Parts: sequence; C-alpha cells; structure tokens
Amino acid sequence: MVAGLGPADADLLTAASLDAIERIPTQFIRTSRHPAASAAPRAQSFDHVYESAATIDEVYPAIAEALVTAATAANDDAILYLVPGSPSVAERTVELLRADDRVDVEVLAAVSFLDLVWDRLGIDPLAAGVRVVDGHRFAVEAAGDRGPLLVGQCDSSNVLSEIKLAVDGDGPPGDVVVLQRLGLPEESVTTVAWADLDRAVEPDHLTSIYIPTLAEPVGFELVRFAELVRTLRQRCPWDQEQTHRSLTRHLLEETYEVLEAIESDDPAHLEEELGDLLFQVYFHATLGAEAGEFTLADVARGIHDKLVRRHPHVFGDVSADTPDAVVANWEQIKKDEKGRASLMDGIPGDLPSLLYAHKVQRKAASVGFDWESVDGAYPKVTEELAELQDDPSDDELGDLLFAVVNVARHLEIDPETALRGATAKFRDRFMIVEQLAGERGIDMTAADLPTLDGLWDEAKAR
Repeated sequence: MVAGLGPADADLLTAASLDAIERIPTQFIRTSRHPAASAAPRAQSFDHVYESAATIDEVYPAIAEALVTAATAANDDAILYLVPGSPSVAERTVELLRADDRVDVEVLAAVSFLDLVWDRLGIDPLAAGVRVVDGHRFAVEAAGDRGPLLVGQCDSSNVLSEIKLAVDGDGPPGDVVVLQRLGLPEESVTTVAWADLDRAVEPDHLTSIYIPTLAEPVGFELVRFAELVRTLRQRCPWDQEQTHRSLTRHLLEETYEVLEAIESDDPAHLEEELGDLLFQVYFHATLGAEAGEFTLADVARGIHDKLVRRHPHVFGDVSADTPDAVVANWEQIKKDEKGRASLMDGIPGDLPSLLYAHKVQRKAASVGFDWESVDGAYPKVTEELAELQDDPSDDELGDLLFAVVNVARHLEIDPETALRGATAKFRDRFMIVEQLAGERGIDMTAADLPTLDGLWDEAKAR
C-alpha cells in the first residue's frame, strides 16, 4: 500500500493515511526529510540510497526494487510505503511500482502540494490553464510552451539556472512567484525578477516557481543537448574518465576541423563541425557544474554580460564608427577590467605562432603603434630577407616571418588560413605529380630536376 504524507506537517495527513500507519506493521518512507515524517516513527527510510547513489536517476529504481523485495518477503501481508505529498503527483517510485507485475499496488489519495499552491496563488488552475512541469525536465517538458507554468521540484540552484537557460530572450515579461515550504511555519511566497531567479532564491526540496507567461518559447534543442551531455557523463565509461585537461587535445582538434570546414565552403560540413565544437563547450561546462564551480548558465550569462560591456558603442553612448575604433575601445575596456599594466598581458603564449604574432601586432596597433598602411610593411619584408641571407639564423628567420604577418594583417588576410591553404594546394599538386610519375614509370627519387619541374607544371595546369 502507498500513502502520501501531504505537503506539510502531519496536520494535512488524511484519515486513511493515519489509519494505514496505525495498522500496518512493516513500513517504509522514501525520505525522512519531510515535515510529516514524525507521524511514522517505525518507518524505515531510504535516505541511505540517496547518499550512496552516484546520480538521482539511480535512486528511484533502487528504492522500487527494495520495496518489491520487501513485499515478496512479506508473502500475503501488506507493507506500507509513505511518500511526500501525494503518491500520484511527481512520484517516480510509485510509477515504477505500478508498472511492476511482481506486486499489487494500492494507492491512497492524499493532499498534494498543488492544493496549497493554488490557494496561495489565488487561482483556479483549470480556468487559468496552468501546466505543471518538473524543474529537472523543464526544457523537455515545457518546450514551446508560453505559460502559465507551475514548475515543481526546483530543489537546487543548478535547476533554477537551467530553467533560465532554457528560455530564449529575456524570459517572462514580468516577475515570477517563488513558493517555498507551503503549509509550514517558515512558508514563503515571494516575487522575483527573472534575472535574479538563480541568485536571489535559496532553493530546497519544497520550492516551486510559478511563471504566469513566457514571451519567448523554451530553447528546447540547446537544453536537450545539455541533458544528453550529462547523460553521457553519467553512463559512458569514456566520458566518465575525462577532465578539463584530458579534453584539451579534442578541443584543439575540433577547432581546427571547424576552420577546415569554413575553408571548404560547405554549409553542411560547417554545421556538423560546429556541433562537435559545441559538444566540447557543453562538456567543459558539465564538468564545471559537477565540481560546483560554474554551470552552463553561468558561462552563457558571463559572455553575454562581457559582450555588452565591451560594446558601449552599441549598448551605451560611446562613439565608434570604424572597426579600428571598436578594437581600440575593446582593448582599453579589457585592460581596465583585468587590471593589466600592459596590453600584452594575457596573450596566451602557446597560441600557434602565426596567430600569436598576429595578435601581438594587433594589440600594438590598437594604440597606434603601427605602419600607416601596407606600403610601410612591404619594405620591412625586403629588409628582413636581406638580413636572413647575411645571417641564416633562427632570429632572422623569425623576424622575416613576423614581417610577413604584418603585411598579411594590413591586407586583412589571415596568415594562418593563407599558409594552410598554400600547404593544402602544394599537397594536392604533389599527389598529382606522384600519380603522373607512377603512370609514366618515373622514379621520383632518381629523376632530374627538369623532369620534376615538367611534372609540376602539368599538375599546376590541372
């Protein structure tokens, strides 16, 4: 037999539940963390299952299986299982028991937290058309819904953050209502601005939020993807072993594959590779959430706020009419934010060398330390080439490459992309040379230079 403890203290227990507690000797309670748990002092709790399980998804099947085992051992005698609230509302263990053919389940009706919610809100849920959803599955269950919504089981700051992340745009046009510990002396019903939902509220297992209306549909796909990443992290042996450091190689590889897709001019290829890169971002955010450091919502909120701060010419009253002015503003704001003494502080030293040189030059140019045009950069290449011929050393070769990057920057050409493209072109032509040599029985290792030049010219012509 399954009975509900109601939403608050023992005053809201039904007569049927009290009778079952009085007459059935073998009793279990899902958790002793409930105001009415004291009404069943003989009940064995499953708190230890919560403490030992790796994830919440493991808890409910374990409890259901333990109850089936206990019921089987009791032969024809009934056992009592007590759950918070109503057995028919947001109670996964009861769903599992009802679906199990090994046991017969009788459920006693009970008062639900919903009854108190409607009273405190002063609304008729049928007339208002309120939809009740689980906070842990908000993105999936509320996809495309515009409200009104009552979101239950908002038991952690992470859940509140994910609810916010699931909503596109600025969220509801007005405040939301936070309902906590209804029916208890410390009951709280407050209104909170959407932006402060995961900052101003200290959630517990008796927290719900009421959203009268949503101006934008829920960002279903993004949060569904976040749920998938969490599932992989919990269930896949490879994903379980990963750390921020172990993923660095994969992050770098996926970034370069995105660059390759951009160069391919194939939208389908780019879409696929962006998805692979997005997986890396979500994976790192999931690791951060597990460690209690940051969530995906924190990442999104942080970059949103940073971009607003660094675009005062868009969101403020600063004037920046040219790309160069935008860059100059950006660098100054960044310097002020980070408290750096030099514009060069904070440039990662392990960037690819061409990108590193480009970034250093761009930083210097943002404060006017630059040639006025590419006409000033060209002679520097000639100068550095002559110095390399006189002194063929690492330093002189580096100076030449640095001068070439300067020319590329003035021409608004990405040197990394240009070199990659030139290398790919050489690779493709060399493969044609190999093919031609094979077809004509030419041994490339023994061929003279005019023969190889001829093959190369043919490859270029194709």
